[in-house]
This record gives sequence, C-alpha cells and structure tokens, in this order.
Amino acid sequence: MFATATRNFVEEVDHGGLLIPVSSLNDSIDLLTVVVTQKRFWFWQKPKHLRTDFSLNDILTGDTPIKPVVIETDFIKYDGTYGDNIQGTMDASFVLSNVTVEGKDSSKLQSSFGSLKKEEVDVQKLLRDSKGRVLDMSHSLVQQTKEKHRRIFGIVKERVMTTQPCSVIEEVQQGGQCGGRLSICRPKNPKVALKENGSLSKDTDVTMEIPIHTTLAYALIELEVKHDGHYELCLMSDTAGGFEVDGPGMKPLLGVSGASENSCIRQELEQLSDHFQLLSALPASTRSSLLQQITKVMEDQTAVSALQNLLDQMCLDKSPTLGDVMMTESQKQNIQAILGLLEQKVDSAQTKHSTSVLSALHLITSALDEMTYDCLAVLVMCCSPKVLKALELLVQCLAGSGELPVSSAGLAALTEDVYVKAEHLFASSNVSLKRDRDTVKTKINHQPGHLPLVVCIAVRGLASLAH
Repeated sequence: MFATATRNFVEEVDHGGLLIPVSSLNDSIDLLTVVVTQKRFWFWQKPKHLRTDFSLNDILTGDTPIKPVVIETDFIKYDGTYGDNIQGTMDASFVLSNVTVEGKDSSKLQSSFGSLKKEEVDVQKLLRDSKGRVLDMSHSLVQQTKEKHRRIFGIVKERVMTTQPCSVIEEVQQGGQCGGRLSICRPKNPKVALKENGSLSKDTDVTMEIPIHTTLAYALIELEVKHDGHYELCLMSDTAGGFEVDGPGMKPLLGVSGASENSCIRQELEQLSDHFQLLSALPASTRSSLLQQITKVMEDQTAVSALQNLLDQMCLDKSPTLGDVMMTESQKQNIQAILGLLEQKVDSAQTKHSTSVLSALHLITSALDEMTYDCLAVLVMCCSPKVLKALELLVQCLAGSGELPVSSAGLAALTEDVYVKAEHLFASSNVSLKRDRDTVKTKINHQPGHLPLVVCIAVRGLASLAH
C-alpha cells in the first residue's frame, strides 16, 4: 500500500526523472545514506536500490566526518486518488459442468501527503569535501558490495519528506455471482465449491497513518571507486558509478540501450521470440492456469513486484521467499499457485526446458513490474484471449510499418469499448493509437524510458499464454 502510493507519487511529480520511491515505512533514508544500486537482468528494467544502515562517513577513513550543507525548500502539496472499476462476465463449459461467473471489483487508493518539503545536499561543497578522501576498502559493506556483480555505491543527495501527519487509505470492494456449479481443486488445499446461484462479496478498508518527517522519495549520486579507495562523484546523468576492476569489465546487460524506435523494438522482440514461442508451446491447461493467475496478480502492483522478486531469486538458483511484503492472503495464494505450476515440471525429464519456462515467465513479470499504475490497470481489463490477440496485432503494427487495416483478421475484438481501453493502454506507454478511416495507426512518442518496449513485451508474453 505504502509502496504503491509512493510509486504513484513519483510517477506523477518526476516521471522519467531521478527520484526513487521509498518502498517501506521501515526504511530510514537520511542525506548521505549509502544505497547500493543493483543493475537488473534486462536492460530496460529500472535498477533495484538497497538501502544500507550506513552513511558515507561510516565507510570513510580518517576521523574527520563530512558535514554537508543542507538546502531546504518547500516542494508541493500532494493529494492523489487512484482507482479502477472492473466488471466482467465469463461463460465456460467443462466436461461435467457449465458455469457463468459475473464479477465486479473496484478499488481506490487515496494518498493525502499534504505539504511536502525537499532537502538537498550542496553538491559543490560535497565535491570539495570529498577531494582526497578515501573509502575504507576493508569495511564489510565495501567488501560485500565489491564482490557482487553489477552493484554500485550511491549516496542520498536529496529527499522529499512529509511535514505533517498524513495518511494512505485503500478501499477495495469485490463482488461476484456464480450460476451452475464450479469446483476448484488444488494440491494440498481443501476443495472449494461454488454452487448454484452462489454469491460472494468482500469489502476492505485500510488506513495507514504516516508520521511527520517520513521520506517518500529520494535521489542518489553514484560513486566511482578506485582500487585504493579514492572515489569520484558522478555528476552527469550519463556517467555511471562502480568499482574499478582488473581485466575486462562487466559484461553488458541483455538488450540494446535506447531501444525506443520501431526498428529497435522489432529487433528486441525478435531476440525474445524464443521465450514467447516456449510459452505458446505449453499444454493448454498450463497456459490457461498461468494466464488466470498472472491476471489476478496484476490487480495489485505490489503483488506484481513480489512475484518478480521471487522469480529473480529462482533465476539465481535461490529458494524463493516472500519476506515482509504486505499483501492480501488471496494474492499470496495466487503467487504460490504460479510457483506451483512452475514446480510441476512441464516435462520432468527436461530440466533445461523447465528452466526456460522460468526465464520466460521472469521476462513477462519483469515487464509488468515496469508498468505504470494506469497501464497495468488497463491491461488487466484486456486479458481475455480475443482482446490479447488484437493487442498483439497492434504490437506487431508498432514494431513494423506503424499501420494496420481495420479489416485485419484478429481485430474483430477491437470493439469501441475495447479500442478505448487499447488507446489508453498505449497512451500510458508513450504510444499514440489512432483510427484513420479503415486504418489503425501507431506512433511512438519520444519520452524518456522504455515504456513502449515494455508494453510490447508484456502483451506478447500474455498473448503467448492465450494462444
């Protein structure tokens, strides 16, 4: 809840900028706090930031601490409300039953942060004070960070804080009706049966009180660390920090930086085509279950991030643990269901094949995790097989000539209502979608970031499960 609120806040006030949302109320972020930045697997992913319990002075040699000059200014007054309404009806026929399910979900997240202030370090003075200073290369934090690949030291140079007690309020209403008879069986779980004319409704209201002087977002300045511990501040946005290494440097991350043009998106999708084909080749029941569970997880941005982090751990051959993530019990069950499907080896004799399925799902969730709140909310409403097929054609259009006849096979699902959703989905990803008589046109709007590529990967991945 808090993580979603701060993420929405940063998207609104500093989209594509330097501010990093604080993900937990437990994180204490002060000026000059050392934050370890971890570059991710896919080049278009935002880096992960790991707060430490140390400040820059804690890892410096010498007895003279750096005392920064702090500039304090009023920032903005912020009150934001985010919400969505989802309605749908599904008719399904099974061997032993027929079922009609009607559902209606609505959620609202209200963030009343009030008047905010910003604290900034005087970088010019920090630059002078850092001249000649040396990091203690024997410090445990320095040693452990240096040993990890793609990890960089950064220090907090500015932060946005609350100036008064404030709150985050989440309201969720869920309701559904079921006609016919539907039975759901899962291993190690009791059998659940919704019988004729059954109904279910659930309302949840949660209020989180945020204390004064809580940091909501912060910005970093990275350090370029030499062998002997001398360091330089990376003052330019195109200058990356890191540790000086012996021999060849780190291998570049997968992908081509700056993939924002149609041709670059096409090249990236072609490089990832094996992942999509692998998902399409899964048994129909497995694909259907994965799409259903992933769609449920997509209803909560925090759950998407949690699933992506778990798949991160599995890709590194670690045992996945949810940790202290704040989620509903139903979302935890959805994530466990996805992990359970992964553990049921598609072919127990082909470990490499199962590992590839993990990589393919990791690709999809990584893209979903990069999406904005609006983009993700709209995509959830487009997760029926027919609509995903139509969206996939629009993605091919975007990666190709940018034009597609309305009469194209597969675009029949693009009704007026669906078209409005598709238009909003692409607009939230810096892509314009327009109908010009008998032609649909797509055009990339030049903005910072990789949102056009991210939405293409997400749509292609989900459509692969819907084939």
